Amino acid sequence: MLVLTDRQKDILKIIIRDYTRTGMPVGSKALASEFPTHVSSATVRNDMAALESKGLIAKTHFSSGRVPSMRGYRYYVDNLVQPDPLDDSAEDLIKSSFNSEFNRIDEIVQESAKVLSDLTNYMAVTFNPEPGSNLKLGGFRLVKLDERQVMAIIVTNTGHVVNKIFRLTNVSSEQLETIVNIINSELVCKPLTQVAEKLRVDLPLLMTKYIQTPEGFLKIFGEMLNEAGRDRVHVDGELNLLQFAERQNLDRLKPLYNLLDTEGTVQKIINPNSHDVQVRIGSELPNDLLKDYSIITGTYDLNEYGQGVIAVIGPTRMPYSKIIGIVGALREELTKKLLGYYDDN
Repeated sequence: MLVLTDRQKDILKIIIRDYTRTGMPVGSKALASEFPTHVSSATVRNDMAALESKGLIAKTHFSSGRVPSMRGYRYYVDNLVQPDPLDDSAEDLIKSSFNSEFNRIDEIVQESAKVLSDLTNYMAVTFNPEPGSNLKLGGFRLVKLDERQVMAIIVTNTGHVVNKIFRLTNVSSEQLETIVNIINSELVCKPLTQVAEKLRVDLPLLMTKYIQTPEGFLKIFGEMLNEAGRDRVHVDGELNLLQFAERQNLDRLKPLYNLLDTEGTVQKIINPNSHDVQVRIGSELPNDLLKDYSIITGTYDLNEYGQGVIAVIGPTRMPYSKIIGIVGALREELTKKLLGYYDDN
């Protein structure tokens, strides 16, 4: 375990704070001038050398100053950082955003991604709570659009809506209504896992009384159930990553955006291994395209309704105390809003 003196800790904090603010290497003279008590430049240089020998700071090729290393950021996040409290404007933004009228869980979690991006000026990713065994079929409808096309609509108990249009020929409106009544009486208010089982075992034989070839309809219904049961991912502020690309190879941005545009990949990248606010930095992330970035995640817990995640993706040179404070505060407000939604519905 690394052991630092109090002065070395202060030097590391100042280097990270100044480098975060300016993007420029920090020299010994500037460091000495920022100490609350008098410290000579020679003393500061000795402590900087000690920090460099421990791998916490590094020289750059174009300056005598120092910048934080990935190990330095890690030490800082684990041992020195203190979350900043929200300022009044951030509190007002969160409260005003969540005071809107929402009809679905999706809308609340999507709004949280927008708020998180607005507050941090980074890319934000938020996940609906994991459905688990509490996700149930809330309702089902079939709407005949014309002689060949039918729209199927399912609604979950959380208000999530999935619809698909498909072909179903030689079926009357009365037959469609009968199918709807059977599914609603047999399956509504049951967990989606049970609905899927009945779809596989019981419904095929039952449907043949009303549809000559029910396989197509049952396949569509199964696909809709799978979509309703998936974790929902909401992204906001993707273009914010562009403002940190000046000193990077811009060619890396296109594959990075492609990486972050794939829902399953984003889930694997964001996937936290802690219920607390967690910071992962550069090489700790599972893809080399993210080596210049950090991800800060916060898990929100809705008791029997499951858990979800909010996350910020930004440069390693980010103000960690500020962002950690925002993520922690927003997840608390999101938890309150979602629990209130479940209570009201």
